[in-house]
Amino acid sequence: MSAEEPPQGARPGGGRRAAPLSRPPAAYLSKARQVAQELLSRIADSKLEPGETFATEALLLQQFDVSRPTLREGIRILESQGVLEQRPGPGGGLVLRRPSLDLLAHSLSVYLRFNDVPFVTVLQAREVIEPALAAEAAEEGTDDDFREMEESIERMKVLGEDQTVFINENREFHSIVARASGNKLLETFWGTISLLAHGEHHGMRYTMGNRQHVIAAHQRILDACRQRNARAAAKAMAEHVGELEHLVRDRYQHLLGQRMSVRDHRGVR
Repeated sequence: MSAEEPPQGARPGGGRRAAPLSRPPAAYLSKARQVAQELLSRIADSKLEPGETFATEALLLQQFDVSRPTLREGIRILESQGVLEQRPGPGGGLVLRRPSLDLLAHSLSVYLRFNDVPFVTVLQAREVIEPALAAEAAEEGTDDDFREMEESIERMKVLGEDQTVFINENREFHSIVARASGNKLLETFWGTISLLAHGEHHGMRYTMGNRQHVIAAHQRILDACRQRNARAAAKAMAEHVGELEHLVRDRYQHLLGQRMSVRDHRGVR
C-alpha cells in the first residue's frame, strides 16, 4: 500500500505528507492499522489543538491508496483511543480530541484484571504516588492552589450523609494536590490509579468517624504545604492514604485478594 501525493495545499492539519505505507513493518499490521499509525503520526506532528478539525474523510481518501471501509476502520481505531471524533454536517470532519483518563483507566483495568492484580496492590500504588505529589505541591504549589485545598476542606465539613458527594469532594482535594505539584506525569498516574482504587466500587463506606479522620488529614496536608515543608506534606499524605489500606485490612479483608474489575471507558463498572 502506498500514499499518493496529496493535492496542492491539501495536507490535513498542516502535517507532513504521508510516507509510503508499503514499507515493511516490524510486525504485521493490517492495512487499517497502518493507516491509523500514519494518521497518528500526522496528528502528533501537527500544531492543532483539541477541538480543531484535522481532515475530512474525502480528503484522506485522496491521500491514501485504500478503500473507504479500510480508511474508516483506521479512523475508528483512533476514535477508540480517544484521539479523533467524527463531527457531522457542514464544517465537520475529523476533530482532534484529548484522550481522557477514563480511557486510560479502562485500558489499565483490563491489563490488571487479566494479569490477576488484586485491589490491595492498586491501593499500595497510591501510597507511593501521592506522598510524592504532596511533597512537590508543598514546593511548587501557589497560594491559589492552597486556597482551593482550604475551600475543599470547608465544603467537606458541612456535607450531609450522602456518600457520593463526600467521595467526590475527597477526590477533588486529592486532584488539587496533584495539580499543585506541577508534575503532569505523576498527576496522570495518580488520576488513573485513583479511578481504579476508590473503595466504594468494592462496597466500602465511610462512617462519620472516617470522614472526620479524612478532614483532619487534609488539614495536616494543607498546613504542611503552606509551610513549604515537603517532608511533612509527604508524611501527612502517606499516613492519610495508608489509612485506606488499614481500613481494608481491618473491615474488608475479603477485598485483599480480590482481582480488579474492568472499568468501562465511560467510567462505569
